[in-house]
Amino acid sequence: MAASALVLFSGGQDSTTCLAWALDRFERVETVGFDYGQRHRIELKCRETLRTKVGKINAMWSERLGDDHRIPLAALEDISNSALTSSMAIEMADTGLPNTFVPGRNLIFLTVAAALAHRRELEHIVGGMCETDFSGYPDCRNDTMKALQTALNLGMEKRLVLDTPLMWIDKARTWQLAKDLGGKELVDTIIENSHTCHLGVRGDRHEWGYGCGICPACDLRAKGYRTFLAQEVRNLAKSLPSNHAQDGGSKVDDT
Repeated sequence: MAASALVLFSGGQDSTTCLAWALDRFERVETVGFDYGQRHRIELKCRETLRTKVGKINAMWSERLGDDHRIPLAALEDISNSALTSSMAIEMADTGLPNTFVPGRNLIFLTVAAALAHRRELEHIVGGMCETDFSGYPDCRNDTMKALQTALNLGMEKRLVLDTPLMWIDKARTWQLAKDLGGKELVDTIIENSHTCHLGVRGDRHEWGYGCGICPACDLRAKGYRTFLAQEVRNLAKSLPSNHAQDGGSKVDDT
């Protein structure tokens, strides 16, 4: 088991699952969040509650959960023209990417995280990047992560590992991973306390959590949750004895 990890922890579904994944594997886990003027910066308010609740899911996780770091990166808001850092309507841009793309965001996040990990003597950096169910952001792709890991290690003369446990799984399997790691308690914690909605809407409670229900982030999360629930029902049906499946339950012989 590697000794330590730094988790990019935004306060969303994916980063919360990644936090649980890291706590399950590493002896010491710290977290870092970035304030870059994001439209959905309400996620930053979710982080403290989520950290506390996830840490309490089991005693081992509580012992392993270390310090949290919150780093301001206002320059990203200043140099970007994105629906994530302004009130513009969310749509596809002429580039073929959604206008929620913030150029360089993950590259900057991971570079800053690597510098922090260097100072804190943390060996792994864990992020929720994924190119299965995602918006097409090029800085979420596996090739980008591989190249950046090489660049960071060359530039810092250090052996850092970038872990992306969600890279090849869709949102339904992300929900399943959360359940596998922390059971129903972790799934319920993600539903009640995490935030994903790009618009920063927190008022409406859906079966999968809070959000506007129509932005791309909410749509992905909702579809994934429904697929996850459907698979849960199928798994339950398979586990029932054949007489339950055929008769709706066992019968008691009262003769």
